[in-house]
Amino acid sequence: MKIDIIAGARPNFMKIAPVIEAIEKAKAEGKNISYRLVHTGQHYDQKMSGDFFTQLGIPQPHINLGAGGGTQAQQTAAIMQGYEKALMDDRPDLVMVVGDVTSTMACAITAKKMNNIRVAHIEGGIRSGDWTMPEEINRIVTDSITDYFFTTSETANENLRKEGKTEDQIFFVGNTMIDTLYRNMDRLRRPSLYDTFHLEAGNYIVMTLHRPANVDQEAGLVRLIRTIIDSSRGIPLVFPVHPRTAGVLEHASLSAPNLHLVEPLGYLEFNYLVKHAKAVITDSGGITEETTVMGIPCMTLRDNTERPETCTIGTNELLGTDPAAIPPAMDILFSGKWKKGGIPELWDGKTAERIVGEVLSFEF
Repeated sequence: MKIDIIAGARPNFMKIAPVIEAIEKAKAEGKNISYRLVHTGQHYDQKMSGDFFTQLGIPQPHINLGAGGGTQAQQTAAIMQGYEKALMDDRPDLVMVVGDVTSTMACAITAKKMNNIRVAHIEGGIRSGDWTMPEEINRIVTDSITDYFFTTSETANENLRKEGKTEDQIFFVGNTMIDTLYRNMDRLRRPSLYDTFHLEAGNYIVMTLHRPANVDQEAGLVRLIRTIIDSSRGIPLVFPVHPRTAGVLEHASLSAPNLHLVEPLGYLEFNYLVKHAKAVITDSGGITEETTVMGIPCMTLRDNTERPETCTIGTNELLGTDPAAIPPAMDILFSGKWKKGGIPELWDGKTAERIVGEVLSFEF
């Protein structure tokens, strides 16, 4: 059985690492399975891509489509053109896409139009209900043509059932990103900025912001960050700045003694920072899963989430995009009354093994 594994953007890399490891283990045991790793090039710089491959032990891609840059439409087209050629040169039995980035959708479409190659979607079925998010469009389009869904929660399973998917297509396996977190927990690396900014465990807050609703308007972004600063009780705010956000902040007049803007960090350094933080303030989805497992309070600056289990079970709270919601949440945090949370079902570090076990049972 030949499988193409698609990865293109930073969130994908930590999700594919344990799957590749599980495939290689199965192959070493004599199972009929092999893979081709296809990097679309959606995230192409060292900080957003290369460092993750090195730190997570991901082998170099068999193919790099080099489709980085451009608008959403230009990037989608470039990925589809590049991947079509790869499929014409060597057709796999199964195309495995991950998450909800442009590469996920583009390669799923290309595979299905190329003589109906079967598609499996890791993290299928998650929904925010917000069609203004490019990621939500990617999820809906991908899942409309996917054959097999590997899901992270019962909520995702139910979303797929409502969309007419059958039980024999849905495989509740857990969360591969949590596999990667567990595998690397003892390898997390203290970043040099820890000493530069004199950070103390449990006495700083990590920030990440990149969603258009929060960062595309300079005035709104400055107001948001200023509210966080004013509510922080003066403890350090460590803000690894996403390239999208950096472009907006470049000309903004924003500074405070406790605000530290830094370059994007590697996986091991960033999660060390999160593991020892007092809290995380973010508009990401994946980070809320990691904070849930690590038991770190998390405030999500979005009006909706495709990962509701991080709120209903985990340590995450959905605050919305109005800065006025931040001070009351910070009051709860500093009072020591933030909820403790738990770990969702099957987020146990064994998801990739379950995925490969199911794939080996497929008949082609």
